[in-house]
Amino acid sequence: MAQFGVEGDHFVFNGEQIQLLSGAIHYFRVVPEYWEDRLIKLKALGLNTVETYMPWNGHEPRKGEFCFTGLYDFEKFVKLAGDLGLHVILRPSPYICAEWEFGGLPAWLLAESDIRLRCYDETYLKHLDAYYDELLPRIEPLLCTHGGPVIALQIENEYGSYGNDKQYLAHIRDAMVSRGMDVLLFTSDGPTDSMLQGGTLEGVLATVNFGSRATEAFATLRKYQPEGPLMCMEFWNGWFDHWMDKHHTREAADVAVALDEMLAAGASVNFYMLHGGTNFGYLNGANHVHRYEPTVTSYDYDALLNEAGEPTAKYWAAREVLGRYVELPPLQLPEPTPKRGYGTVRLEEQGSLFGQLDALSVPVQATCPEPMEKLGQAYGYILYSTFVPGPKSGMSLHVQEVRDRAIVYVDGQYHGVVERWQPEPLKLDIPEQGAQIDILVENMGRINYGPLMADRKGITEGVRLDNQFLYHWTIRSLPLETLEGVSFVDEVLVEKSANEGQRPAFYRGHFEVDDLADTFLRLDNWTKGQVYINGFLLGRYWEAGPTRTLYIPAPLLRAGRNELVVFELHGTRSPDVVLTDEADLG
Repeated sequence: MAQFGVEGDHFVFNGEQIQLLSGAIHYFRVVPEYWEDRLIKLKALGLNTVETYMPWNGHEPRKGEFCFTGLYDFEKFVKLAGDLGLHVILRPSPYICAEWEFGGLPAWLLAESDIRLRCYDETYLKHLDAYYDELLPRIEPLLCTHGGPVIALQIENEYGSYGNDKQYLAHIRDAMVSRGMDVLLFTSDGPTDSMLQGGTLEGVLATVNFGSRATEAFATLRKYQPEGPLMCMEFWNGWFDHWMDKHHTREAADVAVALDEMLAAGASVNFYMLHGGTNFGYLNGANHVHRYEPTVTSYDYDALLNEAGEPTAKYWAAREVLGRYVELPPLQLPEPTPKRGYGTVRLEEQGSLFGQLDALSVPVQATCPEPMEKLGQAYGYILYSTFVPGPKSGMSLHVQEVRDRAIVYVDGQYHGVVERWQPEPLKLDIPEQGAQIDILVENMGRINYGPLMADRKGITEGVRLDNQFLYHWTIRSLPLETLEGVSFVDEVLVEKSANEGQRPAFYRGHFEVDDLADTFLRLDNWTKGQVYINGFLLGRYWEAGPTRTLYIPAPLLRAGRNELVVFELHGTRSPDVVLTDEADLG
């Protein structure tokens, strides 16, 4: 059994002073077959610790239903890190930010209209305690005090950026301690007075998060924690991307200077990120400062290891700096994972979404449009349909507070798009015989940071023509997390332009693989949608960019025949995709 703690201004492991040199790898963003490869590369850099968040929404996707397998088998990940001689820092929710859907909170919390998030709210804490009853006993045998590699656990995450409820933070601390979490507990916050005042807890080690100006950040920390080890729990060495924005990068030399400043101060550091990985499926988050900004599928983060796990210039720059302060291990990197371009794949089969609604959903009748969460739905799409009598001319159709992107059809024909960040009404004439209105709404990711996190999805405040609200809707939940219920025909309809309004459809093709390798999917002839590879929901694509490829790790492929399905919202100019050996992040 081992002991990890604090003595004076130092971390101590089994009585010996230790400087934590850590890197963040999120097990849920990397296919399990690649965990060992990424951890070996972390250790080869000269690091002694791996840090990871733990997403509540991944481990309890539905209330009372838990998942600790596949991408969410954290126990396997932690044990593997321990077998490689690494320490582990866990950050076990309830909130993780991480540019992850809803900051890691499960969407089903929002089914309760009066819930208050991230504070001492009895409804919220009841659900959190039930989750901890399941999660923390799984962590206990992994603690260093029980012979495992886990040396520290975080209380909440950057709480001072959100609130100042010390009773809430104390509840999380006590919930951990009472369930046997007898290792070092800590908080992490931005290095400002307000954040450290709101997010720290007496008797709990405080750490800070930043990307530069370490001396200034640590000086602010010292105002609130005069004694204790200095640690940057998140050294932001890169950044993430939003749709409709540019791809973010940071020069390796700039990262090296910031790292050197921290190490010269004797501080411990955690690279955020060492390896970013991928927001598979629907699990990207979103920001909202001046407008709603959804995060892309790639979480490359311009990190030390790129999305496909290969060392970047930052990796070598960081290793050079680390070598000035610690004795580096011999450089023994695994062989690079092979990359291959499998060429063009023709998607020769098609299945209409609207043509098979009964196979994909069960209709619900409601007076008003209801958000996804009220129907027990977390992700994907939701379809609202109603009949409007006529005649009516020169009307404006308002989809009020749409979350996040609505495609409107009138009598089955594409009529326009209403977007959360551009919510202009659509002009509409209703003929004398009336018209069927269908509104297909896409959840593009819940807000993961800031004051607007209670981000219910769908149509949240109603639909109206001018000032007249429309009532009595048929609603269909379309999570489309699997392809169950989808059927195809051997015919593909092609539009001259992706925006001419073909109704949403699934397109299927097959390709052969002899030797398995990582590959990257280009969808240059497509507009917006998502991709499934051998039934696995890979993620979203959108011509709005910046990302132009989707990363397909080799373990998602099969030797022999592979199935690729594209769910496209706006039609295709040509039903072809290309599998290439290079990423294009814009």
